[in-house]
Amino acid sequence: MNVGFLGIQFSFGLQQTAVNPIFSFLGAHHEDLPLLNLAGPVTGLIIQPIIGAISDKTWSPRWGRRKPFFLIGALIGSLCLFAFPFSPTLWFAVGLLWILDVGNNMAMEPYRAFVGDKLPNKQLSFGYQMQSLFVGAGIVLANASIFLFQDWFGGTETVTEAVSTIPKWLYYSFFIGAVLSIGTISWSVLKTPEIPPSNEELEDIKKHNALPFSDRIKTPFIEIVQAIKDMPKFMWKLSGVYLFQWYALFVYWQFISPMFEESMSFDKSQALSQAAKMNTTYNVSTIVFALALVPLALKFGGKKVYVVSLFLTGIAMLSIPYIQDPLLVILPMILFGIGWAAMMGIPYSMVSKIVPQERRGVYMGILNMMIVIPMGIQTLTFGPVMKNLLDNSAVNAILFGGVFFVIAGILALRLKEPETEDENIVISGVGH
Repeated sequence: MNVGFLGIQFSFGLQQTAVNPIFSFLGAHHEDLPLLNLAGPVTGLIIQPIIGAISDKTWSPRWGRRKPFFLIGALIGSLCLFAFPFSPTLWFAVGLLWILDVGNNMAMEPYRAFVGDKLPNKQLSFGYQMQSLFVGAGIVLANASIFLFQDWFGGTETVTEAVSTIPKWLYYSFFIGAVLSIGTISWSVLKTPEIPPSNEELEDIKKHNALPFSDRIKTPFIEIVQAIKDMPKFMWKLSGVYLFQWYALFVYWQFISPMFEESMSFDKSQALSQAAKMNTTYNVSTIVFALALVPLALKFGGKKVYVVSLFLTGIAMLSIPYIQDPLLVILPMILFGIGWAAMMGIPYSMVSKIVPQERRGVYMGILNMMIVIPMGIQTLTFGPVMKNLLDNSAVNAILFGGVFFVIAGILALRLKEPETEDENIVISGVGH
C-alpha cells in the first residue's frame, strides 16, 4: 500500500537537497532562495485541499477513489524530474519546480487519505508510521544517489562562484527519480484495491455527479470552507505547532548546503555532497525509528513522543553549525531523523482518528494547508530576515531554525490528544 510513497519521496528528497544548489549553480544568491521556493507552498495550498475534496466525491469501480489522482500526479512529476537537470537558465528551473510541485501535491494528498481509508483506527499508527518509513527510504535513496554519483562520476570537478553549470553527475539522480516516481505509484495502483464507498457515500457521489458542471466546480471550494468551519480544536492547536515546525524545516532544506560552504569552507559541489550525506543520515535514522515509535506512542501517547521529537530536532539544528568534523555531524542528524520520523507519522494518525471518513480527503488537504502556509510565509519573509537580521549567513539561518523548533515543541505541549471512538462518533456527525 505504501510502496508508491517511495517514488514520491525520492522526488521530494531531490527537492530538499539538489534543487537549491541547482538554483545556485544557475546564479541565485542566498537571499533569493526562499522566494525561489514559493512553488511548494503555493501549489500545496491550492492543489492538495482541492484534490482532496474532489477525490472525496469520486468513485470508479475500476480505478477507485484516490488512485487516479496520484497516478496522474506521478506522471507529471516523472516528466519534470527528467527535464530538470537540462534547465538552461534559473527561471526555466524555477518554472519546472512549479510544475513538479503540482504533480507531487496531486499525488501526495490522496495518498495520505488512501491509507486512512484502508485501515481501522487501531492500525492507523502503524499505517502512517510505515508511510514514514517509506518517506525515509525514498529520501535516503535520493540523497545517497547524489553523493555516490559525485564520487563515481564527478572526477576532479569543483564548482566555484564563477561556474554556472549543473554538474553532469547530478543528472543521473533525476533520471532515477523519474523512473521511480511513476514505477512505484503504478505498483500501488495495480496491487492495492480500494475499499468501495458505503451505499450512503455512493448515493452522495451520484447526487454530486448529477449537479450542473458549474456547481460541481464550486463544490470542492464549498467543502473546504465548510470543513474549516467544522474543524476540531485539536487541528487548530496543531496549526500553531506547524507554523514554527514547517517554517524551520524550510529554512533547513534551503540553507544546509550553503551552511557547509560557510562553516567548513567547502565549494558548492562539496557542500552539496555533504548535505546529501547528512540528509541520508537523518532519513536512515527515520527508517530505523519509524516503526519503533509506534509502541512508544501507544505506551506514552502520541503527543509526548511528538513533543520530544520537536525538541530533539531543535537541539540538532542548534548544534550542527558548531561541528567542524564532517563525520561528527552524523550525531545531530540521528536526532533530526527521529524527529522527522515522528513528524511524518504521528500528527497524521492523530488527525485521521478524529475526522469523519467521508471527509478524510478534504481534511488531509487542510492539514497540508497548515504545512504550506508556514512555508509560504517563510519564502516571503526569510529573504529580508537573512539580509537584515542574520547578516546573510547560512549558519545563522540554521540556528534560527533550531530556535523555531524549540518554540514548536513548547506549543505542542498544549495539544490534547484524540482519545476514544466516542469522540470520533461525535465529530463525524458534524456537517451532516
